[in-house]
Amino acid sequence: MYKKTVRYLSIAALAAAAVTGVVLATPGSGAVGTVRARAAFADPVDIKLKVGAHNEVLHVPNARDTVMQQIIIAPGGHTGWHSHPGPAIALITRGELTLYDGDNPSCVGVPYGVGQAFVDSGQAHVHLGRNLSGQETEVWVTYLDVPPGGSVRTDEANPGFCPF
Repeated sequence: MYKKTVRYLSIAALAAAAVTGVVLATPGSGAVGTVRARAAFADPVDIKLKVGAHNEVLHVPNARDTVMQQIIIAPGGHTGWHSHPGPAIALITRGELTLYDGDNPSCVGVPYGVGQAFVDSGQAHVHLGRNLSGQETEVWVTYLDVPPGGSVRTDEANPGFCPF
């Protein structure tokens, strides 16, 4: 009887966790991403990027697939809170994207405009991009170290300190 009760409770807990994960995830709204190219490195590749004022080192010792994606975000649209398996290099080609960092409890966004680029560290770094302008925003992103045939993003829960 005890084993049966524990089994039922375990199944209920797993089901609740699965449902909660779906409820807490924040998929985008008004954002459409189109994969334009995907390829695996033919030779072993070890990538190191130094980013930011503190020269944070992003290390990808055995890079897998690389994916290029075009993302169009409607006025008022957003990407939803998400992360990437590896580093991502984003270029703003139209409009403006305001980026919110899941590690920043002040929930202050950083705007990027046409001709600007940024590097997202990936490796489970949670963030959200919003189009606060009155025109479409277009972003081209190169994702490094995507699992072969896998997704470039993982929907994540709102970190809790941003109202969106």
